[in-house]
Amino acid sequence: MIRRIQVVPAFFVLSLLSGVVIPNEGPTVKAAAAEEAPLNRLTPEEKAQGWILLFDGETFAGWRGLGRAGVPEKHWVIEDGAIKKVSSGDVLLQADGQPLEGGDLMTVETFRDFELVFEWKISPGGNSGVKYNVSEEMSTAKPPRYAALGFEYQILDDDLHPDAKNGPNRTAAALYDLIAPEGKTLKPVGEFNQAKIIFRGNHGEHWLNGVLVLSYDLGTPRMIGFLARSKYKDIPGFADKRAGHVVLQDHTDAAWFRNIKIRRLD
Repeated sequence: MIRRIQVVPAFFVLSLLSGVVIPNEGPTVKAAAAEEAPLNRLTPEEKAQGWILLFDGETFAGWRGLGRAGVPEKHWVIEDGAIKKVSSGDVLLQADGQPLEGGDLMTVETFRDFELVFEWKISPGGNSGVKYNVSEEMSTAKPPRYAALGFEYQILDDDLHPDAKNGPNRTAAALYDLIAPEGKTLKPVGEFNQAKIIFRGNHGEHWLNGVLVLSYDLGTPRMIGFLARSKYKDIPGFADKRAGHVVLQDHTDAAWFRNIKIRRLD
């Protein structure tokens, strides 16, 4: 029979003889903790790069309801460091599924050329979105009064929400009703996805979990064609570039948003 002899390091033997206990604290635990960036905070590097924190994790500072003086509290709450869209239950809906009496939440400030990052998760079978290039005046002039008109980064449970069956340009990360995403990988429903929107000059991009999934350029034949086939075709000025608000959509279903950061690209 072969007996395996365990070799004990000399420094460990010495420590036992001297009565000194060597703590078993490896570097992996410390490294993992260091890698966990704090939620809803800017790093020194981000501050130096001009990033602005749009949500502090605790209050609605910098936000209000579209067409309202304050936040529609029945629609939105802060939960575990995230802005949560409260599920609306049985409410009157318009034809596209949005609430007839909407409660979209928008930034007080406007942004023309920017890079926006945020994390989002959706409830099972849920639907929401993040809109940009939003004119409050245009939005409130058309019913429903409290729902934004603007380009929309679609947020959806692709597997369970029926809107996904209406075409790939209605699925998660799409430029809603305009351009479908390609090459995307979604986290399971209930987990946070990382999103990025770049909107500079006439150029726009949607990113999902580190992957560029679509891009477009305003005024090109390609974009004009998309608009002509969309639900926005009869809205004058819809696709005009402007200093617009960023909007979290009230679409009846529960959705969560956190780590919302923006930097101007003027």
